[in-house]
Amino acid sequence: MKIITIVIIALIAVFLIYAVSIYNRLVKLKNLVQEAWSGIDVMLKKRHDLIPNLVETVKGYATHERETLESVIRARTQAVGADSVQAKEAAEKNLNQAMMNLFAVAEQYPDLKANTNFQQLQSELTSIENDVEKSRRYYNGTVRENNTLVESFPSNIIANMYKFEKSPFFELENIAEREVPTVKF
Repeated sequence: MKIITIVIIALIAVFLIYAVSIYNRLVKLKNLVQEAWSGIDVMLKKRHDLIPNLVETVKGYATHERETLESVIRARTQAVGADSVQAKEAAEKNLNQAMMNLFAVAEQYPDLKANTNFQQLQSELTSIENDVEKSRRYYNGTVRENNTLVESFPSNIIANMYKFEKSPFFELENIAEREVPTVKF
């Protein structure tokens, strides 16, 4: 009888240690997902801060392209105001399209393409786009780990008990838009 009691207590202790371990991993992954999203947010803010300078530079050369410039500003405003991963994803998709249109307009102005300020802004934007892509990959990797733990048995039992949820991936719908936009002058 004594041995059975000791075995039962040992099994309960092992189960509790395992449950605590899973809980701690869930907390760690939740925090990593939040940290990763914060990294994306920082990169997107840098991008959003750069866009008005780019628009002002183009505006000096392309005064009759007002609609294109306004669409970039509208898309930027929507992107800055987006508050969820899904909303940010949609807003960034619109902003990418508006920026491609802006660079298409810039193609029509040889003096603008040769402008040092425009070239520097375009170079900074490319660098930021690369950083955003790296941040996206890190975020999606942490989301994948989190979602796997939240959905896998037996960790899903602990996750459900403490209301841990799957996190959304940050992706673009169109495969062609997954690539960093390149602009050739």
